[in-house]
Amino acid sequence: MKQLLLLRHAKSSWDDPALSDFNRPLGPRGLKDAPRIGRFLRAAGELPDLVVCSSAVRARQTAKLALEAAGFRKEIRHEERIYEASVDTLLDVVRSLDDGVESAMLVGHNPGFEMLAGALIGGKGHPASVRVPTANVTKVELAVSSWRFAAPGTGTLLWQVVPRIV
Repeated sequence: MKQLLLLRHAKSSWDDPALSDFNRPLGPRGLKDAPRIGRFLRAAGELPDLVVCSSAVRARQTAKLALEAAGFRKEIRHEERIYEASVDTLLDVVRSLDDGVESAMLVGHNPGFEMLAGALIGGKGHPASVRVPTANVTKVELAVSSWRFAAPGTGTLLWQVVPRIV
């Protein structure tokens, strides 16, 4: 069994309309919510072996703040493919993980994360409906021995947490 955590970036700022979507930073709420989720992960004992983060600014900030608060001391890997990714691209990222990693976290964006979670816990051609709001962390257990076998229908939703309840 492999464990996959999906952390959607925290609430971003729309204060500077000249910024591209990729370069938008976190807003005030996001700056509060990201560490809150990190403290939850630490308290719950849910630190992953590996973190793979979108290279977008708001995702990198979310990962940094959440994982600092969680006490995560390992390197965060940045992956450009996560930004604006389709389900197939996100599955390719998951399938490329080293099998020595038992628990991985992706930090990224919707609609890709909602579609990925829905595909993993639903079935081929019948994805589940999963809502992934900002700063949400979703844990999916994959019934696979190797990441390369991650596919629609191989996952079970274990839990979801949003900052306002932790």
